Amino acid sequence: MATFAGLVPIDATDAGLMTISPHATSPRANPPHLAIVLISLAMGGFAIGTTEFASMSLLPFFAADLHVDEPTAGHAISAYALGVVLGAPLIAVLGARFARRTQLLALMAVFALGNALTALAPGFGWMIAARFLSGLPHGAYFGIAALVAASLVPQQRRSQAIGQVMLGLTCATIIGVPLANLIGQAVGWRASFGLVSVLALLTVLLCALFAPRDRAGRSDPLRELAALRSGRVWITLAIGAIGFGGMFAVYTYLATTLIEVTKVSATTIPFFLAIFGVGATLGNLFVPRFADRALMPTAGVILLFAAVALLVFPLAAANPWLLAADVFAIGASVSLGAILQTRLMDVAGDAQALAAALNHSAFNTANALGPFLGGLAIRAGLGWTSTGPVGAALALLGLLIWAVARRDAGSAPVSINAKSPAAASDDAPARSAPHYRNRSAAAHEDPVA
Repeated sequence: MATFAGLVPIDATDAGLMTISPHATSPRANPPHLAIVLISLAMGGFAIGTTEFASMSLLPFFAADLHVDEPTAGHAISAYALGVVLGAPLIAVLGARFARRTQLLALMAVFALGNALTALAPGFGWMIAARFLSGLPHGAYFGIAALVAASLVPQQRRSQAIGQVMLGLTCATIIGVPLANLIGQAVGWRASFGLVSVLALLTVLLCALFAPRDRAGRSDPLRELAALRSGRVWITLAIGAIGFGGMFAVYTYLATTLIEVTKVSATTIPFFLAIFGVGATLGNLFVPRFADRALMPTAGVILLFAAVALLVFPLAAANPWLLAADVFAIGASVSLGAILQTRLMDVAGDAQALAAALNHSAFNTANALGPFLGGLAIRAGLGWTSTGPVGAALALLGLLIWAVARRDAGSAPVSINAKSPAAASDDAPARSAPHYRNRSAAAHEDPVA
C-alpha cells in the first residue's frame, strides 16, 4: 500500500501510532509541514465550534421563525448534545477497523449534511432531527483528530499538539460565533448554519489533501469497548462531565444576562462572545505547555481557577468592563479539554479511539447539565447571574473528583495484549508518541514505536 510521503501505516507499530519509515524512498515531495496538518484538523474544530456555540446565541431567532417559545427552542441544543453523547462512542467502536483518515473525511461529510439540513428545516421537528444528525460526528471527529495530532509529535508535546487542534474550536468562539450571530441578525439564522456546512466541506478538502494516509486498523469493537473496564477512564470522564458544566451554565445564558443585567444593547453581544473566545484560545495555546510537564496538577489548577472566575460572575455582571474580564477568564478554562484528552490517552490502553471520543461525550454531558442546573436557578427566582454560583459549584465538584483521581492507584489502564503499554504512574504517559520528522532524518535512526 502506498504511504503518505514516508509515513508508515498506523498499525505498523506496536503502539498503533503513525511514525516515519527509515526505509521510505518514495520520490514524492516531503510530507507537508506539521503546522499544515494541524491547521487542516483544526478547521473541522472551527466548523464544529461555530455551530455548537452559535446555536445558543441564535436561539431567539430560530425560535421566533419556527413559532416556538425559547425554552422549547432550547431542545434543539439538547438534541445536538445528545447526538454527540451517543455518536462519539458508537462511531468510535464501529469505526475501529477503518483508517483514521477515512473516518475524518466521512465524519465531516456527515457533519456538513446535518448543518445543511438544519438550514433547510421546514419546521421545528425537522430541525431537532437535523441537529441530532449534526451532533453525531462531533466527538468522534475530535477524538480521531487528537490521536492523529498526538501521533505526529514527540511524547512530551502531545498536550500542545492536541491543544493546537482544539484551537479550531476556540478560534470559532472568536470569529465564527460572532460572525454567525451577526449573519443571523442581518440575513437570518438559516444562513449561519449554511456557513457551517461550507466550513465542513472545506475541512473535507483539506483533510483529503493533507491528512496522513494510514491503513485500516486491526482493532475491533470488543477491543475498543475494553476501555469501559478501566476505572481511571471513567473518573477522568467524570471530571469533564461535572467540572466543565460550570462554563456552559454561564455561557448559555450570557446573551440574556448582558441584556437584562448589564444593560447593553444586543449589538454588543458578539463582542463579549469574542472576548470569551480570546480567553479560550489563549488558554489552549499556553496551558498545555504546563500540562506536558505536570498533567493532572495542571487540571486541578484549571478547575480551581474556573471556580473562582464563576464565583466572581455575579459581582462583575453589572459592569461591562469587569464582566468582559471575567468572561475572558471563564473562557480560559476551556483548556481543560486538551488536558483531559491527553489523560485519557494515558489510561485507555488499546482503546484509544473510544476513550478519545468519550471525552467529548463527557463535555457535552456538561453542556446539558450546566444549562439545566442554571435554568433551574433562574426559574427559582435567583436571577440571571445565579448561573455563576451554580457553575462554581460544578467546578468545585469536578475538583473533588479530580482529587479522587489523584489518589486512585488501583484502577490499572486497560491492556488487551502483552504489547499494550500501561501507565506507570498517575502522570506518566502510557506510550511514546513518535516525532514528526522528515525522511532524511529518519533514515539514520530506528523507527520510533
